[in-house]
Amino acid sequence: MPRQRKNEPVNGGFPQRLSALRKDRGLTQQALAEMLGMGITQIKRYEGGSSQPTLEVIRKLSQVLRVSSDELLFGTTGRGPDEDLRLQFEAVSRFSAEEKKVLRSLLDSMILTHEARRWSSEAK
Repeated sequence: MPRQRKNEPVNGGFPQRLSALRKDRGLTQQALAEMLGMGITQIKRYEGGSSQPTLEVIRKLSQVLRVSSDELLFGTTGRGPDEDLRLQFEAVSRFSAEEKKVLRSLLDSMILTHEARRWSSEAK
């Protein structure tokens, strides 16, 4: 199960996630604004839900807050691996092309087996 940050609302939207992630990092709105090169008023607008960031700001926020843009925008229910698998996938990214091919084949086989079992149990 994905880990929930202590300040993160379960079904909160982007404004709530931004505020929670900022607080988890021990940052004030002013500090975050300075790190991003913008005014505090804009951070207040993002956290208040009255303004949406551009793609470039989302990229900067993700870097500063050390989260993926998916997590920032969609929360822990967004796409991507669970936290416990993320480090393993990062390690796999350093595999050789041949090693990646073998791993892809193994994963495809396991996924097909899992789906076949699920479909057969649903048919009963």
